[in-house]
Amino acid sequence: MSTRPARRSMSMTTRLLSDKNVIIYGGGALGGGIARTFAREGAAVFVAGRNAAVLDKLAGEIRADGGTVATTVLDVLDEAAVAAHVDSVGRVDVSFNLAARGDVQGRPLLEMAAADFARPVTDGILGAFITARTAARRMAEQGSGVILHLTSGSSQGTAPGMGGTGPADAALETFMRYLAAEVGPAGVRVAGIWTAAVSETLTPAKLRAVGGDNAPDPELVKQMIGQAAALRRAPEIAQVADTAAFLASDRAAGITSTIVNVTCGLVL
Repeated sequence: MSTRPARRSMSMTTRLLSDKNVIIYGGGALGGGIARTFAREGAAVFVAGRNAAVLDKLAGEIRADGGTVATTVLDVLDEAAVAAHVDSVGRVDVSFNLAARGDVQGRPLLEMAAADFARPVTDGILGAFITARTAARRMAEQGSGVILHLTSGSSQGTAPGMGGTGPADAALETFMRYLAAEVGPAGVRVAGIWTAAVSETLTPAKLRAVGGDNAPDPELVKQMIGQAAALRRAPEIAQVADTAAFLASDRAAGITSTIVNVTCGLVL
């Protein structure tokens, strides 16, 4: 399923991403929030994901706000589908992979199934590689573009119960540094964001999806973050989205091969 966006008139206020074509993979809470912010900043947003109902709801919200959006159902692990989607978009100014990778947490490594440990590593790096490589090929032809990525910053820590999240984050961050070095001469930037425990994502359903039936209560998690983070609070989707919009914009033209910390000091 694919729908093409129709341009709409919006405020004449200067916006960070005017006339940019942005592909966002994943339309969940975080991906959806970033898509809405990018659209408000003037981008034509192309959101791809696996859940048609989620994509349709998000598209309706963006259009109601006066934004430009198209949606496509695909799996980031499907190389042919990703390539066909990029071809349908045409010019690609920004690509941001936020697709879920199946992390399992809250279980000791000694008790974890090999498949649960490996899934975020293998699916995460493969999805990132397919989407970033496909976009970077188009961007290199154009002579410009930005590839964004996001991890939890778990590559920097040794907290127990994180399963394959830390290794997956480390693999993604290493890949993106290598990619930045290779595509930089073609005018393509690569930048990342660390964020974790984003306030609006701390719902019972989201916590159970990662931590299983024994996942902690959301309010308890927020209290723990409030005690552990340097700013004594969890980051919000809007703060992550605003950072991403800046990194994707021409105002960040001197930034590549680096990661911005949006964890409110949960990762230092």
